[in-house]
Amino acid sequence: MTDYGHDLLFGVFVTPTAEPVRQAVDAAVAADWAGLDLVTFQDHPYVPRLADTWTLMSYVAARTERIRISGNVLSLPMRPPAVLARSHAALDRLTGGRIELGLGAGAFWDGIEGMGQRRLTAGRAVDAIDEAIQVIRAVWDAGRPGGIRFDGEYYRLAGAKRGPAPAHDMSIWVGAYKPRMLRLIGRAADGVLPSLSYLPGGIGDYATINRHIDGAAVEAGREPAAVRRPLNIEGPFTPAGTGFLEGPPEQWAEDLAGVALEHGVSALILATDDPAVIATYAEEVAPAARELVAAERR
Repeated sequence: MTDYGHDLLFGVFVTPTAEPVRQAVDAAVAADWAGLDLVTFQDHPYVPRLADTWTLMSYVAARTERIRISGNVLSLPMRPPAVLARSHAALDRLTGGRIELGLGAGAFWDGIEGMGQRRLTAGRAVDAIDEAIQVIRAVWDAGRPGGIRFDGEYYRLAGAKRGPAPAHDMSIWVGAYKPRMLRLIGRAADGVLPSLSYLPGGIGDYATINRHIDGAAVEAGREPAAVRRPLNIEGPFTPAGTGFLEGPPEQWAEDLAGVALEHGVSALILATDDPAVIATYAEEVAPAARELVAAERR
């Protein structure tokens, strides 16, 4: 069993659909009203049927009151890291500390290249994320004197001004599955953000994710618990249980409590746009799962 002791977060993974124009916003507001902790949006700026994710996040921030907001995950090849750092810091300050930074190396390279950005191999994309994290943290280090000089292969800053710092200690969560990216997360990031549907072996594959992250964290002199373990999940609520994350809310609570205690997953993000499902997840699943985990931790 691997329990890092993190507080549990429950959130939703909302489709940033462009039509109907306010559907994604309404789902985010429903999640806020229901009491969920987090609302997230995928980011594919080369897909016209999807709204621009950063614009959507900003609008959602103005329409909500307490819920945290994050990309899931933002496409680094389409968004320069110094700009990401400043835009996230600004929105975090405006919302009183409700923004997290979800970062992805880029996956749909035909679309990325079609929008004018260069295509990278998988290995080079990891190197680019490594540089991006350094740039973002340097921009946020507002109290350090002097400008930022960074001479990387992918990103260069020639005396850029530092700041502003975010309103809170903002997390950088990276979408990842492969060993090299997972080791980078262990060394330098604050969380890993995979999707359960992309794990060939199901939830059991999270043990491998943890092994790579934890080993790299220890080698870098970090505690493994410094890295949060979110997970995108999906599945139906049904009257009778038919499998993992397929059943009534009480079964979902037991399944998710097991995931938290056995694999250290501490941010459980449900893919849904349905306000009724959002309400069930917030009102019936999240409190019950928290109680089960708390009882086991005692």
